[in-house]
Amino acid sequence: MHPIYDSWDPRYKSVFGALRRNAPCTFTLRLPAEIKPDSNPMLILYRIGMKERFIPMNTVQAEDGCIAYSATCSAKYAGVHYYYFSYIQDGRWHYIKKNRGHIGVDADGDLFQLTVYDEAFTTPDFLKGGIMYQIFPDRFCKSGKVHENVPADRVIREDWGGTPLYRPDENGHVWNNDYFGGDLEGIRTKLPYLRELGVTCIYLNPIFEAHENHRYNTANYRQVDPLLGTNEDFAQLCRDAKKLGISVILDGVFSHTGADSIYFNKFNRYDTLGAFNSTESPYYNWYSFQQYPDVYESWWGITTLPNVNENHPDYLEYICGEGGVLEYWLEQGAAGYRLDVADELPDGFLDRLNRCVKKYDSNRIIIGEVWEDASNKEAYGVKRRYLLGDQLDSVMNYPFRSAIMQYLAGMDPEDFRIAVTTILENYPKPVVDVLMNFVSTHDIERAITVLGGESYAGKSKDWAAERYLTHEEYHRGKQKLKCAMVLQYFLPGVPSIYYGDEAGLQGYGDPFNRRCYPWGNEDTELIGFTKELGEIRRKHTVFSEGRLRFLRLEQDAMVFARYDVITKEAVVIALNRTDHDVTICMHEGCGPLHMIQGNISEGCCTLPPYGYAAAETVLL
Repeated sequence: MHPIYDSWDPRYKSVFGALRRNAPCTFTLRLPAEIKPDSNPMLILYRIGMKERFIPMNTVQAEDGCIAYSATCSAKYAGVHYYYFSYIQDGRWHYIKKNRGHIGVDADGDLFQLTVYDEAFTTPDFLKGGIMYQIFPDRFCKSGKVHENVPADRVIREDWGGTPLYRPDENGHVWNNDYFGGDLEGIRTKLPYLRELGVTCIYLNPIFEAHENHRYNTANYRQVDPLLGTNEDFAQLCRDAKKLGISVILDGVFSHTGADSIYFNKFNRYDTLGAFNSTESPYYNWYSFQQYPDVYESWWGITTLPNVNENHPDYLEYICGEGGVLEYWLEQGAAGYRLDVADELPDGFLDRLNRCVKKYDSNRIIIGEVWEDASNKEAYGVKRRYLLGDQLDSVMNYPFRSAIMQYLAGMDPEDFRIAVTTILENYPKPVVDVLMNFVSTHDIERAITVLGGESYAGKSKDWAAERYLTHEEYHRGKQKLKCAMVLQYFLPGVPSIYYGDEAGLQGYGDPFNRRCYPWGNEDTELIGFTKELGEIRRKHTVFSEGRLRFLRLEQDAMVFARYDVITKEAVVIALNRTDHDVTICMHEGCGPLHMIQGNISEGCCTLPPYGYAAAETVLL
């Protein structure tokens, strides 16, 4: 029996997922023949703030005990639309909506989402099919180069790899003022290593002058932090990286500055007239004071991070104007920006930022930090329009990360498919191709620690500070990390390696997830595995813009394909999520399988614990 409706099946919805504005799409229902509507069903389509559109459906044909009805329509306006179906039988209304994850006739179900984006929306090609590498600059590599003008109040660590300071002072404040000395020159010297990993793009956590080691409290948007080097060091890094086919993107922190900055100058470090110093400061109107100067709006109530009014004309011009901060760093070689706390940046600011970056070069990228489904995110009472074509190119893919980690923790395979496919359905295809897929970042525990060790929930930082995985825990975490990386690399989007994950670096939450890269003590077998995944990605173009199809979902293993929609050329991936061998048959809908990784016999392959196999084929 056919399902009534399946938005993921082209026989029911002719265009999978999000729809370009004004592009036609055909919606088809298949009602059981015993359902005899008084008149043909209707497709109801609407966008918040607009009237519903009632679109009559035409009878298509009778088939296998069903009557098929279709309607073709398009949407005039970009935005998140919703739709459902209805019909009348014996004078009673019936509705076809989502019902607890399944399709059914139920007035209380959820509506289907249809994301409509600008017809001209494209995303930069340089990231598609590539591999990203995230670096926390203070902790990646120390060149030994002597740097000038380093503030004297910093704690300079000589014990590379030591535990970062984390305890608060007598007033409960954590200063984050210990530095291990990683710098831009150190990164530059490791470019050949990154190239061997297959890296095509480096994402740098903040590099601008700031007075905490994370550098999210910007002191001067126009200067590299002196301990990292100089502006010319950054430009040289970009030039040398480009020779190896590697781009460099920067972390843009534009929702707040540091209190210890040329703009606010709370501690009188600078000889500029900061907003805290005088209401006559050129930066005074950037900030919101409730009781001048001591009470002001700050990020999450952290007084060292005063919020800015992003839409104030002076601030907009400083950041996004001609010759402003964005343009300056693009001229130095930056390939784009990852925007910190994008959901706290108002639409007007994001619109202006996008115009600035894309006017400079349409192939520069803008990635937003959004933790939820970014297509239907609401922030501060506003439905956000990040992904419609005039704000962000991409987002950090936290929903995929959650699905991967939950899958390895025992999630039902069908629920994994739903979680992944829902994002692919809701996001425009140009966004999907450049999604930032990660399993660890500077904001969350390292994946190997989560997968192999005890839970950090409810534990103290003292508990986590010197806690490392036992030999058995490390082995388990490493095997599961490999499994996670297979999904990270081969699902749609771009894998983003958090520095050191590929070397077995461990760590619970901040700051223990920001330890120094273990040069000389790397897990070379894990690095070799990372290189292997990168080689498979580079050699097969389906990982650039290819579609995803789940071919087999079993309790212990899955098979999925990335494929070209025109040629049907595909790479099929089989994955075992268990600690024992699993034999799984590759899908019968495939042509001859040419193995890239693993072995196959009579259409089946035996996968080792947490292992994978990959094969070239054509989908039939």
